[in-house]
Amino acid sequence: MEIEEPGVLYGRYSSHNQKDISIEQQFEKCYELAAEYGIRIIDTYADRAVSGRTDKRVDFQRMMTDAAKGKFRYVLAWKSNRIGRNMLEALVNEARFQELGVRVLYVEEDFDDTAAGRFAARSMMNVNQFYSENMAEDIKRGLYDNAANCMVTNGHLPYGYKADDTLHYAIDEPKAAVIREIFTRVSCGEAFVDIMSSLNARGITTSYGRPWGRSSFQKILSNERYRGIYIYGDVRKEGGIPRIVSDELYFKVQEAITTKKNPQGRHRVNGDYLLTGKLFCGHCKSPMTGISGTGRAGKLHFYYVCQKRRTEKTCHKKNVRRDVIELKIAKAIRDYALKDDIIEWIADSCVEDHDRRVSESHLSVFEDQLAEVNRSIKNVMSAIEKGIITETTKGRLMELEAERTAIEGKICAAKAAIVPTNRERLVEWLRSLREGDVHDKKYQAGLFDTFLVAAYLYDDNRVKIVFSFAGDKNTIEIPLEDVIDSIDDEASCVRLSSTLSHQKHRIRITFLMRCFFS
Repeated sequence: MEIEEPGVLYGRYSSHNQKDISIEQQFEKCYELAAEYGIRIIDTYADRAVSGRTDKRVDFQRMMTDAAKGKFRYVLAWKSNRIGRNMLEALVNEARFQELGVRVLYVEEDFDDTAAGRFAARSMMNVNQFYSENMAEDIKRGLYDNAANCMVTNGHLPYGYKADDTLHYAIDEPKAAVIREIFTRVSCGEAFVDIMSSLNARGITTSYGRPWGRSSFQKILSNERYRGIYIYGDVRKEGGIPRIVSDELYFKVQEAITTKKNPQGRHRVNGDYLLTGKLFCGHCKSPMTGISGTGRAGKLHFYYVCQKRRTEKTCHKKNVRRDVIELKIAKAIRDYALKDDIIEWIADSCVEDHDRRVSESHLSVFEDQLAEVNRSIKNVMSAIEKGIITETTKGRLMELEAERTAIEGKICAAKAAIVPTNRERLVEWLRSLREGDVHDKKYQAGLFDTFLVAAYLYDDNRVKIVFSFAGDKNTIEIPLEDVIDSIDDEASCVRLSSTLSHQKHRIRITFLMRCFFS
């Protein structure tokens, strides 16, 4: 060409192919080709660590925009697979350039603008497409082979895990302790915002090194890998990776985040409705939800209203003041659930449940197996120290070490499923709850989260309370007047008739124990 035409360079580098030529090397070759053709390079475009199998490339799209503006006449690339490994995409892109009066030249593939040249270009694109698809199949096959052996595959490891020397999952204990803490605190009803503040205050960061946010917990809490399930694509293997939390704790958390109205704990300007999800209309059994309204004097009031009455106008349940009913139910829970005989019964049930879990965990059996394996390892090491180094001794040592790792994993899982129990401390904690200020909202929330399953409110000044700590007969019904009369007189004690204190029930132990011992 007698007059230099304007042209640009395009380079792409895929991080998945480490043998690929670098963008700088691509541009070096392209500049040589430009000098040979007499093309004046006016700009360069580069997409780093981006696959060519998609056109969602920032600089590629910028180049197409500039081509439409007529800024250049030539695009120089190292190979045709820079434009797109998929043949259809490459052909479409070349056609787009051609429509804009732009010609594409390749350093390593000298295709002239003739029928034969275009045929050669199309053939090379077919080869590139085959290479791309074949490589993708090989990678996918390799990943699924790894998955069949419960090995770490591509992707970010969940917080609390690391890869061992054999590329299998291993517990990263400091981070695993954070995972157990998060699950335990959520199971006890603590809001995400409070857990977030606590972790950030202690300088604990996420797996990406960033501070925790309210949205950090949803993915963690729904990840079944933490209960020992290996998951990759459609591969799912129970016990395929070391367990961090017990099944009981995991499912308790699922219940908490699905039944609690505001698990993230985004505190409202006018305060939380603490009984949301737990207060129901005694007449139609619909949930009672929080609303607010302004009185004649301009004062803002907060109420619970029957949802069916609010939406369908088919229930006659009257609205009830938020602060009044929350105070009454909190007082009823404190005076019933924290009586001496109930506290003693809860403590005894916790001890019984702990003993049962220990006996069912086979922990002592695993510990005996571990001691036996350690003795065998010591014997093999003694033989090696004496100079008996053979393929048999080395193989046996590797077998024993693998067996020891497996047993240690079983011991960790068994211990994680057992909540520590100290009867005296539990009794002391439950008794200390009686000393709380029943007018304090945080104290009320603690009582509701720990002891209350549901409360059914009727218009004849009575409420039916369903507690979390008793089995089938876990309900009491009380007149609200008794509570009203005693709220302002803390010296008086409400005498609630108990139909439960002398009966045997199955307690929902783990929830109470984790709330205390976490």
